[in-house]
Amino acid sequence: MTSNKRSVLAGAALAAIGAVAGAWVTAKTGMFPFQQVPAAAQSNAEPEVSFRAGFGQVVKKVQPAVVSIMATTNAKVVENRRGQQPNLPDGFDLRDFFGGGGQIPFDVPQGPKQGLGSGVIVSADGYILTNNHVVDGADQVRVNLQDNREFTAKVIGKDAQSDVAVVKIEASGLPYVNFGDSEGVQVGDIVLALGNPFGIGQTVTMGIVGATHRNTNQGIEDYEDFIQTDAAINPGNSGGALVNLKGELIGINTAILSRSGGNQGVGFAIPARTAHNVMDQIVKHGKVSRGFMGVTIQSLNGSVAKQFKYSGSRGALVSDVSPDSPADKAGIKAGDILTEVNGTKVADSADLRVRIAALSPGSTAKLRVFRDGSERDINVVLGSQPGQEVASNERGQNQGDGPRLGVSVEPASRSGRGRTGGLVITNVAQGSAAEEAGLRSGDIILEVNRKPISDPAEFQKMVRESANEPLLLYVESSSDRGTQKGASARHFATVQPR
Repeated sequence: MTSNKRSVLAGAALAAIGAVAGAWVTAKTGMFPFQQVPAAAQSNAEPEVSFRAGFGQVVKKVQPAVVSIMATTNAKVVENRRGQQPNLPDGFDLRDFFGGGGQIPFDVPQGPKQGLGSGVIVSADGYILTNNHVVDGADQVRVNLQDNREFTAKVIGKDAQSDVAVVKIEASGLPYVNFGDSEGVQVGDIVLALGNPFGIGQTVTMGIVGATHRNTNQGIEDYEDFIQTDAAINPGNSGGALVNLKGELIGINTAILSRSGGNQGVGFAIPARTAHNVMDQIVKHGKVSRGFMGVTIQSLNGSVAKQFKYSGSRGALVSDVSPDSPADKAGIKAGDILTEVNGTKVADSADLRVRIAALSPGSTAKLRVFRDGSERDINVVLGSQPGQEVASNERGQNQGDGPRLGVSVEPASRSGRGRTGGLVITNVAQGSAAEEAGLRSGDIILEVNRKPISDPAEFQKMVRESANEPLLLYVESSSDRGTQKGASARHFATVQPR
């Protein structure tokens, strides 16, 4: 993430010792796959609330199910490939003793790091929703309940593209929050945000919904469909609950828009429908699969719509169709304006992208299409997004036999960086060979064993066929990895699959 973006965007995970948990520095539905058994003390009756009576009954219902999460990364030694050096007195540079190459021939120790976030219990047997950036890279995850019980949690799975993670504690009869209808949320609805801001303890704030289906265009997540609220969300609130006045979960707090790093009245929550869908897939399948059409789309504006003799203002314009893609096979053409998906109106290109991704590969998307002055319905049987394993469970990589690195990758050409080759790392499994080699999400793999690489399937094949021999990767890392601001650094890394 660039320094400029860091000054504007703030995720809500709080660094307790040394670092923030995850990428934010300062600061969609299937059947539920496991039984929701109400705790004995939990009432299903809707509380009566008003500004006169207050919101105490809602808070009393929800608070026991909101937890504090401490994510710890162990101390480790990282191979020093970029000339980094330990903290030394001003004017003292070890590179003076090792010639002009700029490299220092010893490894760099990194101390333990702890990050603090929040989570929401959503089943009586201990499944907890939180943000990927709260637990990503953690060696140990501890969960503290409101009644001061503490548990070691297991990371069941993470999805970096939606910033959703699922962890589990071994307990029964736990209080939990029921899922609400996040699609039914309206601008102006009163909401409550619960979490552990700044590590000071569980806190409740109130606000209204300022927008729904919000796309920030700031790259907070790959699939942005946020509920926006002015309920105060601060560092440490990441993964906490956004609830309605029935005490139902309508969102998972994830980020804020801020120039100061603290709350400025613009907070974002992942809709409960999205979080529930991701959780369902992770628990059932160990990964998240998203629908794929194979089109390039853009939002409409008045002048463009006029050229296509389209009188509406909502929809997504198809600018290109990939050959042999699901859209191509269904008869979608460049110049089509897609106005509905399965009976739901499409607001713009970002909305269409989210709605298609929320559908399962193999399912049929019924599209309402405006073409040549008239509308028609076209059914598209969706495929899978090519070359992606967008979530990882505790084992890290694709399920199956053979050596593994513990990374998820996608073509760098799809990452918005203007590249035509290479594979961008979207996730690194904790404790994996890739993590131990110093690889991180956002790094770009340019070569494997001195051969250029751009096809994820070919990359996975090379890993499987490595016969447990080390792979030589040529990697480009971004500017937050110790290089000059705004620059990138390339290096070779030897990784031993296992």
